[in-house]
This record gives sequence, structure tokens and C-alpha cells, in this order.
Amino acid sequence: MDAPLSPDALIRPWRRATLVASLVAAIELVALLALAFLLLAKRLSHAIAHRATATALAAPAKKKAAPVVHHLAKAPAIGKPKLTRAQSTVLVLNGNGRAGAAHTVAAQLQHLGYTIRGAGNAPRSDYATSVVMFRPGYAAEAHRLARDAHTSVVGPLDGIAASSLHGAKLVFILGA
Repeated sequence: MDAPLSPDALIRPWRRATLVASLVAAIELVALLALAFLLLAKRLSHAIAHRATATALAAPAKKKAAPVVHHLAKAPAIGKPKLTRAQSTVLVLNGNGRAGAAHTVAAQLQHLGYTIRGAGNAPRSDYATSVVMFRPGYAAEAHRLARDAHTSVVGPLDGIAASSLHGAKLVFILGA
């Protein structure tokens, strides 16, 4: 006859089985979280990029709907520029807070053939990225300037009074 098992001997296999089951459940949870991240990461990154672009273009004083933004990779058919680079007048504004940045970029754009109407500070200095804005009818020229300046955010003029443009058709705001 077998000797009766002690209470401690009866509990041990259950304790070990519980630990193994908990470990398997933890591994499954980590695998499910990794899979969820992989499936949602692309959508989430696009949503974050869209939100950042809208924030960069929005004026801080007024709450408005986000302006329509054309990215160079997905730009609608805008045609060819009607004006040459010399006829495309540009106002360069420093939106990043670094001293002298607007004058440096203005000189580079002038070297590329653009007519510079002025260089100064933007109404705010917290732009996350550089932005090219255009007056109505000059979208093609704005896209050409964005291509020449190696920036991808182009949008209609927003948040800057037309009287402060000094006659410029395009505004290039330097971001961080």
C-alpha cells in the first residue's frame, strides 16, 4: 500500500502548473501587443503626421479649420508655373527663432533666381517644419519654390495679412 501524501506534496504540482500557465499567458499577451502595434503603427503614424502638419499651419490666435495642405508627393495637377523665378516674389520669414536664419535663406533663394521682397520674423517662432504659402493663383510657383527649398509642406496663405507681404506672391516660413 502506498503511503498517504502530505498536504505539501499535494499542493506542489498545482503551484508549478499555475506558474507555467501564468508564464504562457504573459508571453501570449506580449505577442498580441506586438501584433497590434505592427497592425496599427502605419495608420497611427499617418494620423500623427497629418495632425502635426495641421498644427504647423494653424494660426495660434484664432481657431479655424485646418487649411488644405498639398504635399509634393501627392500634389494635385497644378500645371506649370506662369511666372519665372525672377518674377516670383518671395517674403522669407523666420518661424524657428534662430537669429539670422531668414536672411541666410533669403540670400540662398536670391542666388537661385527668386526676387526677395523682404526677410524678417514670422508672427510666431514655433513652426515645426518649413512651410511655403501662396496667394491665390500662385500654387504652381509655390510648389516650385518648395521643391527648390527642399521642403514638402505647401498651403494657401493663412494667418498673415496681405498688407504685410510687401507685394510678395509667396511666403516661405522657416521651421525647426
